[in-house]
Amino acid sequence: MKVEAKVLLGLGLFFGLMCAVYWNWSLENAGGVMMFAGMLLCFLPGSYYYWWSRRMKVRAEDDPNATQAQGAGFVGTFPGTSIWPFTLGMGAFFVVLSLVFGIWFLVPGLGLVVWALFGGTAEGRRGGKH
Repeated sequence: MKVEAKVLLGLGLFFGLMCAVYWNWSLENAGGVMMFAGMLLCFLPGSYYYWWSRRMKVRAEDDPNATQAQGAGFVGTFPGTSIWPFTLGMGAFFVVLSLVFGIWFLVPGLGLVVWALFGGTAEGRRGGKH
């Protein structure tokens, strides 16, 4: 977790410095606010990862002297095929279309989203097809 924390905190620092430079030189608010939001979006998980990295045991990824065998662990299997991610994506697509073309797109969109959530949950509990 230390490597991930350092990368995100470094990106947050970069965005913070660029935000200060951009805001002072361009005197334009939108770009400065977006860079400030990017800085916060890097600092939030980066500080969380850093906080956890100090409380957990050292992983093989964090040890510069670790061997490849130390980093190897259990390799599981991928989940089986499912239609529910596609159904959820189509529902989300219809929900977004309702913002553009009319509120009536919200009805089939929310129907597909709810159907996908129930279907994916039921399939996850019973195991689905493999």
